[in-house]
Amino acid sequence: MARCWDNKGDIIVGNDVWIGYEAVILAGVTIGDGAIIGTRSLVTKDVPPYTIVGGVPARPIRKRFSEETIHDLLEIKWWDWPREKIAAKINAIQSGCIEEMGVS
Repeated sequence: MARCWDNKGDIIVGNDVWIGYEAVILAGVTIGDGAIIGTRSLVTKDVPPYTIVGGVPARPIRKRFSEETIHDLLEIKWWDWPREKIAAKINAIQSGCIEEMGVS
């Protein structure tokens, strides 16, 4: 008898997400903006923004930034900026300097 996967919805991957080699993300999971998925992790549940997860099943390891910085990054949504603004602010983006990106 053939077995079918139960489709629990689309996989939604936010902006600025890093997904490690051979990571598996199950159907219906949402990966928040700025999250990092560890290599060979099995993601069975939603991952909050700017959270590093890893393992089988994947579990939160730590937040990438403070709650205040995460709030600011989600508010400015630099990935939606026009190319010109990104180019003008690229040093601030690369260095993670929120103040130079326009949020204090």
